Amino acid sequence: MIDLDKETCSNFELSSKSEWLETNGIGGYASSTVSGANSRRYHGLLVAATRLPLGRAVLLSKFEETLVIDGERFELSCNQYPSSVHPDGYRYLTDFRLDPFPVWTFEVKDIVIEKTVFMVYGENSTVCEWKVRHNSEISEDTESRQHKIELELKPLIAFRDHHHLRHGHDGFDESFVVENGSVSVSPIADLPRLYLSNNAVDVAAQGFWYEDLEYAIEQERGFDFREDLFQPFSLKFDLANPATVIGSTELRGADEAASLKLAEMKRRAGLVVKAGAKDDFTRQLVLAADQFIVNRGAGKTVIAGYHWFSDWGRDTMIALPGLTLATGRPEIAKSILTEFSEYISEGMLPNRFPDAGETPEYNTVDATLWFFEAIRAYAEKTADYDFVRETLYDKLADIIDWHLRGTRYQIHVDTDGLLYSGEPGTQLTWMDAKIGDWVVTPRTGKAVEIQALWYNALCIMADLASRFGKKDQKKKYTEMSAMAKDSFNGQFWNEKAGCLFDVINGDECDESVRPNQIFAVSLPYSMVDSGRARKIVDRVETELLTPVGLRSLSPQDPRYVPIYIGSPVDRDAGYHQGTVWGWLIGPFVDAYRKVHSKDAVADARIDQILEGFRNHISEAMVGQISEIFDGEPPHLPRGCAAQAWSVAEVLRVLR
Repeated sequence: MIDLDKETCSNFELSSKSEWLETNGIGGYASSTVSGANSRRYHGLLVAATRLPLGRAVLLSKFEETLVIDGERFELSCNQYPSSVHPDGYRYLTDFRLDPFPVWTFEVKDIVIEKTVFMVYGENSTVCEWKVRHNSEISEDTESRQHKIELELKPLIAFRDHHHLRHGHDGFDESFVVENGSVSVSPIADLPRLYLSNNAVDVAAQGFWYEDLEYAIEQERGFDFREDLFQPFSLKFDLANPATVIGSTELRGADEAASLKLAEMKRRAGLVVKAGAKDDFTRQLVLAADQFIVNRGAGKTVIAGYHWFSDWGRDTMIALPGLTLATGRPEIAKSILTEFSEYISEGMLPNRFPDAGETPEYNTVDATLWFFEAIRAYAEKTADYDFVRETLYDKLADIIDWHLRGTRYQIHVDTDGLLYSGEPGTQLTWMDAKIGDWVVTPRTGKAVEIQALWYNALCIMADLASRFGKKDQKKKYTEMSAMAKDSFNGQFWNEKAGCLFDVINGDECDESVRPNQIFAVSLPYSMVDSGRARKIVDRVETELLTPVGLRSLSPQDPRYVPIYIGSPVDRDAGYHQGTVWGWLIGPFVDAYRKVHSKDAVADARIDQILEGFRNHISEAMVGQISEIFDGEPPHLPRGCAAQAWSVAEVLRVLR
């Protein structure tokens, strides 16, 4: 359980920067801030996946919540407007915790109100509950006799794609329907009907527009940040009993809330048990990991990050061992590998599945190579080599052949056995920022981590060929890997700097000190000897290591950008120019363990390295790990507030 105290909760500046997240396993989510004020266009109580796992739409943005005690009104909700914060219900907040769902505690006079929000797994449904929790100094019966306690809820609805904002009222059907213990709205024809099933004692028509709500993070990021929301009706509850609302694209009964809550608590407890998690930090990461695993077709995939990423091939393969194998869920890993194998095209795995449309994009050189490593990790963990042989091996062999003869974007094996990739205007590695036609870090040629991944893939294939009795193919892959190793060591070592070049393209050698070289040490099959490996790790530790990951560029480089802030152009320009990436802590720890395997204090040092993440899960997106951080202290979290590979890599090296 993560718990934020009264000092944090009742301070708007702090509580409006702390976010929470609920997900449903099919791509939908609910999210906002602890204060109750939405600060992103992506915030909402029900963001439904309309084309699983994508097509995400903000249907129910939030509730305006008013507690009425003996006729006296107290606003519990909170919004940011151009000139003020109104209402200021955060003043009544005394506690926020994940237990395992988001739970708020409000204290008004002698009355303690507890609010709980969770999503139903497998459907676009969010359950919200408000109840009186008796004050420790006053008996529950006494409270009930002393006060008449009511709750008024006013739903604010958006009905728009989660990347966009609603402005104006044109084409918006403001009507609602009351039937069977539910109130429903369908203001936009091409989005699902929203049902608000409830146990209210009264429903009253309203029909008001709330205009110019401001979203602070969107403003900070240089995007449109004001929105209009519609309030069609109000609901009144007698809090002698808990007040329940189920916002859903399905017609549900409010009386189902208790059983849904129990089922979800059991499901999450089961995940922790299956993972064998023994400490609070690991237990929370196991639950965080589950939030990224969603359905795609007949199988599973990984949402790369919340709130705006879809499922990316690169992120999925990197995150797979941590999200599934480290959590005792190898069946999920198998499903993901099977599903992605169906989308292989011209020897390439998809880079991403776009939110708009179903055609995958293939502009990546490394996602395919990470596919080999994900399969190796799965097979090592499960010994399920029959699955690899029957379902994946021939596809892997075909991938190698495509790389030998050449595929998209000039991806091909050069005469020296190393892998070349790139052409003007493309960004194929994980450093993929692009502004218009400007590729910030093109890295065309032979990027260092691509060679490490290519060699690793060839060694994996040689091992599999040997295991499956394919002698000719074993010989082929062994010879290819030996050639790649010799060429790599002959070309990539920068003797003057005592580390590896980042990219080689013909006679050009990029001396940028970046974290990409760590993969030449961290991957299971490494091309560098122990002496060079130690120098690489030392250089990365000295210039790139922070408490929350590795910088993407050395601070000694004149292009170094210390703070990730400003307009979209400013931020994209600095995305890989010093910004810290949390996921890179995984390969760094792997490499550190290798070169310090005989060091008696290595484990203590690794614990120290990971301590920053233990602190981080109580800030930003509570219970999650952010995508990126500023390059300079205090290393403020930036980018996606919850990132799959950040969680996965910390969890993997912990286990």
